[in-house]
Amino acid sequence: MARTAHIARRLLVAALAVAMTLITALSSAAAETSAWHHVPVPAQVRPQAGLNEAVAFGPDRAWAVGADAVGREAPGFPLVLRWNGTAWQRQNLPGIRWQGELLSIAANGRKAGWAVGRDTAGGSRLLRFHGTAWRESEPPSGVALTKVVTGGGETWLIGSRGGAPALLRRDGRGWQDIPVPPGSVYGLHVKAADDVWAAGASDSGAAVSHWNGQEWQQTIVDGFPRAAVGSVLAVSPTEVWAGGTGGFIGGPPGKPIPPLLVRFDGQAWHRVAMPTNFGSVTSLTPAASGSLGWVAVTRSQKFVPGGVPPIVSGPDFLAWNGQSFTAYDEPAVAGESDSSLLRLAPVPGTEQVWSVGRAGGPEGTFAPRVLRFG
Repeated sequence: MARTAHIARRLLVAALAVAMTLITALSSAAAETSAWHHVPVPAQVRPQAGLNEAVAFGPDRAWAVGADAVGREAPGFPLVLRWNGTAWQRQNLPGIRWQGELLSIAANGRKAGWAVGRDTAGGSRLLRFHGTAWRESEPPSGVALTKVVTGGGETWLIGSRGGAPALLRRDGRGWQDIPVPPGSVYGLHVKAADDVWAAGASDSGAAVSHWNGQEWQQTIVDGFPRAAVGSVLAVSPTEVWAGGTGGFIGGPPGKPIPPLLVRFDGQAWHRVAMPTNFGSVTSLTPAASGSLGWVAVTRSQKFVPGGVPPIVSGPDFLAWNGQSFTAYDEPAVAGESDSSLLRLAPVPGTEQVWSVGRAGGPEGTFAPRVLRFG
């Protein structure tokens, strides 16, 4: 009887040990997928490099673009990185020998992509991916390009011509000029040829405009001087988000500027409170459901009443669950400071998200920064 009880106790202890091991493993896995992690770039990419934007097609395919610098002061070369599901690899750019950088990337699918850049002479550069390699494409004449955006089977370009804002749409044969809303346009969300949202600024403040295929309807979403929005995400006709920086007047150089996040409910725009007081909303990205998933806040800072110092670092990423935000910090990276640019790219069909940009390096240099959630 005693031997039976002893065996039972041993089995119970063994079962508890297995259970604890399983709980620990599950907890570690949960922690791994519920935090932002640093992902290294290829070793052959020079430390003095930076990334500007990324796009993802799935867990095994993503692109990131920027510049690979050759020195602290010398101009760099256009840089394209490709994620293969395991690591980032540098992509060859056959026939591309100009110096400069790639500013933006977008794609209509795994085998159809566009990238916008600028060379050191100030000339616009346009690259096109045909499924096997990136090749030069003729940019629209006289336009200084800054961004390419795809969506709803559409491809649009943002830039300027003669100092005035310019928008262009790919019509299958070439680039067609589209009227521009008053002021500046910094970001687009293209849902269809007759359903495009633009984020920007006018003389009256931060502005969001909607294109119905014929004309723009503009709304001032924040009328404080110098307010602007650069990112816009249209979930539905009754839910649209835009983010940027709040306005400011005067103040000493380097004075912190508040972030700006606004939401349209189908009737009016409303400012949304965030758990940070200073910084700039540089990117909005959807969750797998299509609703707002993440907000990136560059140079985020929080005010602590009575604190010493009174301003401390704030959250870099804000996850939205439909009701409130959960704040996340970017991970510390040895030898580097915080990111000076955060651009989000969701991984379709998953809850994973990439963030690319650049961070401060040693002795005033900068370094490419790639982070991943999930």
